[in-house]
Amino acid sequence: MTERPIRPTRAEPPDIVELKALRVAQPELAPAIDMQIALVDMQRRVQSRVPLPWIQVDPEWLRAQHQAGRPIVRFRDLPIEWTDFRLALRQTADILLRFEALERADYDQIVALGREGNALEPIVAQWYDRTSGLAESAPPPAEAPAGLDHVLVLALRPFLARSTESLSQQIDLAAWNRGLCPFCGWEPDFAVITPSADRRLICGRCVAQWTFPPLDCPFCGNSDRAQITSFATRDGRYRVYGCDACHRYLKAYDARNATRPVMVAVDSIATLPLDAAAMQRGYK
Repeated sequence: MTERPIRPTRAEPPDIVELKALRVAQPELAPAIDMQIALVDMQRRVQSRVPLPWIQVDPEWLRAQHQAGRPIVRFRDLPIEWTDFRLALRQTADILLRFEALERADYDQIVALGREGNALEPIVAQWYDRTSGLAESAPPPAEAPAGLDHVLVLALRPFLARSTESLSQQIDLAAWNRGLCPFCGWEPDFAVITPSADRRLICGRCVAQWTFPPLDCPFCGNSDRAQITSFATRDGRYRVYGCDACHRYLKAYDARNATRPVMVAVDSIATLPLDAAAMQRGYK
């Protein structure tokens, strides 16, 4: 009787490898790291099932959107299979509850939304339009769970990232000079300083990147360098830009002397101590 050949172990993705190394180096961040690993793994599995859409963009419409400062991914462009989205919604809520990042009452309401037949689709569509500047719409319902926005951002990411992946191959973002994401209209959550010293903002919802002036504030547009405070970690790997006009801040990965490219899933967690430092200085 011949023995079955042993299948080689599948290599872990680089961001998971880096997160596990970070857990060893900074054990005090272990809960946040473990939650991030669970979220990244879930999103990767969902995204592997999402088809790459081919979105045709009319050049004149695109030019008008850029001039008006409006994003280009409309809700109808998203390749959402609602069975997959409900799964992503529930699993995201499960992970956040498990790591105490979501209250039980909010969790119960959010999971219930996913079970209410066709009720979920209009809720997600209205939320996307309202948070993308694509349409004037009513404010969120007063009874909406407090953690719904956070769950929707994470659950929608696999679908939205596929759309931006498709569009990024077709369009030139040179004319986009806004602090909001040119694809989905969300705010930047992180940034990277490239080897050529450009600063690229990274969307907190779809993780798309776009170039933005190195010392301008993406949140309020302040370009007075005397009102921008910047400080770095001792090893120079990470920086924080704080705006003294609007008192908001943005973290960045400095890739100029780095051994790897930016990994938002890793670097946003590795810089959690910088969030505390920025808040102590009065930034939010």
